[in-house]
Amino acid sequence: MLLIVSGASGAGKSTLCHRLMSEFPELQMSVSYTTRPPRGEEQPGQDYHFVEEAEFRRMIESGAFAEHAEVHGNLYGTAQDSIDKLRAAGASVLFDIDYQGARALLAAYPNALSVMVLPPSMEVLEARLRGRGTDAETVIQRRLAKARAEIGHYRMFEYLVVNAEVHQAYDRLRAIYVAARQRTARIGAVAEQLIAEGAATDEPN
Repeated sequence: MLLIVSGASGAGKSTLCHRLMSEFPELQMSVSYTTRPPRGEEQPGQDYHFVEEAEFRRMIESGAFAEHAEVHGNLYGTAQDSIDKLRAAGASVLFDIDYQGARALLAAYPNALSVMVLPPSMEVLEARLRGRGTDAETVIQRRLAKARAEIGHYRMFEYLVVNAEVHQAYDRLRAIYVAARQRTARIGAVAEQLIAEGAATDEPN
């Protein structure tokens, strides 16, 4: 299964994604590449692969990315081989990504489960961004403007989760994931049964 979780900066999607992974070990994050510097306690290779812009552009030219986009003046991308390796290992792949990346991934994987995390209001979103204490006023205003644009693409997502209170939002996201996982498991079981029945029918008398 591929699970795409998107949302504006400050909506809380990363917090929800990490909680989901901590509960469901089969769910593995596809670690994105980015040209921005690490923030706070972010760890290279765990939160992001931090690379120089020249290296990122070489990866674009070589076709290494399943998707890539420019967000707030920095480049972000998901490596195709990262997705392939996780799927080959039997993991469900989680993407914590902006709407541009989500759109590209949905074009490549139309059966992926997609969720947009929304703030309860723009006022709350602004308060969250200011509460970080890491961004200049110009950056905050740019993030708010981009958030309005991102929210306008909500129709491309299968589910919407309003993150007014993190525990309730997590329960909603968890329910979406569990239902989809069970549905996939049931369909897989039916397919295996049909294959087994076909094999039995094909046996010579």
